Amino acid sequence: VQLQASGGGLVQAGGSLRLSCTGSGRAFSGSSTTAWFRQAPGTEREFVAALFRTRTRSYYADSVKGRFTISRDDASNTMYLQMNSLKPEDTAVYFCALDRTLILSSISNPTAYDYWGQGTLVTVSS
Repeated sequence: VQLQASGGGLVQAGGSLRLSCTGSGRAFSGSSTTAWFRQAPGTEREFVAALFRTRTRSYYADSVKGRFTISRDDASNTMYLQMNSLKPEDTAVYFCALDRTLILSSISNPTAYDYWGQGTLVTVSS
């Protein structure tokens, strides 16, 4: 499975961006858990949002809840992260991730994911 993230850029605080992540083959099958993580300079990779196995069970970090929305289109092998009301503290490299056997208790653990995209930089200016 190969994942390709895109959509990052420079945006002012309060603005919006939509990140995309396209997978190869049938990456986003019904049993796959797909997620977004982010990593700011000098920090560990942190969980942002995930869709657990089906597209209807979504989970969010408290820091983005109500502002970010994760979604995916299995037919086009693409997942999205709609980011609204962006804040300077959202500045980071954003990574998409996928796993086919992940259990719910591990959904926010980056080491539980087998497949990763290359990352896309989001910069939010104040």
